[in-house]
Amino acid sequence: MTTTAGTPAQHPWEPALSVRQVLGLERVLAGQPEVVAGAHRLDRPVRWVHVAEAADVGVMLSGGEMVLTTGVLLAGDEDKQGEYIRSLDRAEASAVVLGLGRAFPAPPDVMRRAAERCGLPLVVLHRPFPFAELTEEVQSRLLRRKFAAVSLSEAVRTELTGLITAGAPVQRLLDEVARHAGCPVVVTNLAHRVLATAGERAAVDDVLRDWERIARQAGQTGAGPADGWIRAELSCRGERWGRLVLCGDRGERATGRLLADRAAEALVLHRMLAGDGTHGGTAPGAAGAAGSRGSWKSWDTSDSWDTWDSWEEQSARSLLTDLVSGAVPARQLLPRARAAGLPVNRRVFVPLVVGARDTARPARVLRLLGLPAIAAGLADGRVAVLLSLAPDQDARSLTAHFAARLRAEPDAAHTVVAAADARTDWSDVPAGLREAQQVADAVAGSAAALGLPPVVRLRDVHLRGLVRLLRDDPHVQSFAERELDGLLRGPDRDLLPVLRTYLATGRNKSRTARLHHVSRPALYRRIEAIQDRLGVDLDDFEQAASVHIALLAHDAQQG
Repeated sequence: MTTTAGTPAQHPWEPALSVRQVLGLERVLAGQPEVVAGAHRLDRPVRWVHVAEAADVGVMLSGGEMVLTTGVLLAGDEDKQGEYIRSLDRAEASAVVLGLGRAFPAPPDVMRRAAERCGLPLVVLHRPFPFAELTEEVQSRLLRRKFAAVSLSEAVRTELTGLITAGAPVQRLLDEVARHAGCPVVVTNLAHRVLATAGERAAVDDVLRDWERIARQAGQTGAGPADGWIRAELSCRGERWGRLVLCGDRGERATGRLLADRAAEALVLHRMLAGDGTHGGTAPGAAGAAGSRGSWKSWDTSDSWDTWDSWEEQSARSLLTDLVSGAVPARQLLPRARAAGLPVNRRVFVPLVVGARDTARPARVLRLLGLPAIAAGLADGRVAVLLSLAPDQDARSLTAHFAARLRAEPDAAHTVVAAADARTDWSDVPAGLREAQQVADAVAGSAAALGLPPVVRLRDVHLRGLVRLLRDDPHVQSFAERELDGLLRGPDRDLLPVLRTYLATGRNKSRTARLHHVSRPALYRRIEAIQDRLGVDLDDFEQAASVHIALLAHDAQQG
């Protein structure tokens, strides 16, 4: 949880009452409290109540305390009174409550002025009041809140873990989180693209209607969409790959924080156990809601496949899924590969993805190959293949021969085979499978227009294909967001099409102006605005190339 200047620091899980809530307690009202300074800061959280008379009490605080005092050690020394308030402010105390009568018959002007300058709420009690009662009341309320939050956290953890062990899909987990939170739940990648949603349909639609703008604001402290928005980072093996967001949680923030963290833990565990990763496909609940290209189910291990699926094909799909996801180290999967009939000793492995029609099922692909391989159908209708060859066999010619045979099949004249470079080390096979699938993604539906060969490799799709290959990499997402940040915020997004055309035409100003139906002076002003927003010089080749690559990555991420 991020703290801003003037906001007492506290552990994100710790419950808190606001100064205003404490002053509204029945026991406190009996003391006739009056706010004499810092009235605009009464929503500051109170983490604890501390009774102290020492003039240097600030050094004993850790932030978020409401300090109760009679001021008996401050009477008659205005320098001490001012320094007392300033030390409490430096210690990030939430407020100071001064009991009148024993040392001060009225609020001391020095303390009041100092508190007003610091923005520290100063409250005086006009009637004698036993501080022990206030301490007991606040501490008991805080402890009850903390116990309730921890109890809810453990209940949610047990419930979500039970769903995971029962084989529930990701959507079922998110639905339970949304039910507990009472607000929409959204899962995104690092570029703010929606992967999955849960919650009441109308509320989710409201959140997604202007998602990109409010998602950026949700990470900022202050008013607006960030109010009640709680984020939890999703990471695996030390690298962040997405976020879970509770959108508009209205409960206690400590409770919401715990709930978000428990949900994030469950999603990461589900991803590791089920092999749901970042390799294409569409997340449950994401399709149609925001038109996002999710990354959850291309390598589908569910049982909802057609009857042509044999036990061998199911085994192959499970093996390829575990290889691609990285949930199990590749070396640990060697015995399963051998058991599936795939030669693995001193072999060369060629990962393929066949963009086939419905007639090309895994069994048929294997028959056309006529070589040792395992094949599995993907959820999007394509077929993944891992070919095993002897070192003296020519991988390129054999793959080309297979593609030619495939294209000779009925209704398969334009089928493309996406291939990764041959792997001589089994540990490199997972990366090869991912590369082949992403190359297939890059050319899906465009083979005829691009004039690509029957077997397509990464070099055949050039820069656009490379960027598309890396589009789900968190580093590429962060790069695109950083480079284009000045145009992705607010009303400046209408400059993106101009930038896109200008770079695509090789920075040809005349052609860009003609395509956008504007005069050259008007185009010059837009280009200057783009350069100002991005802080770049588009006449510099390296800077223009960097922006161009970022724009290609942004477009690929937007689908």
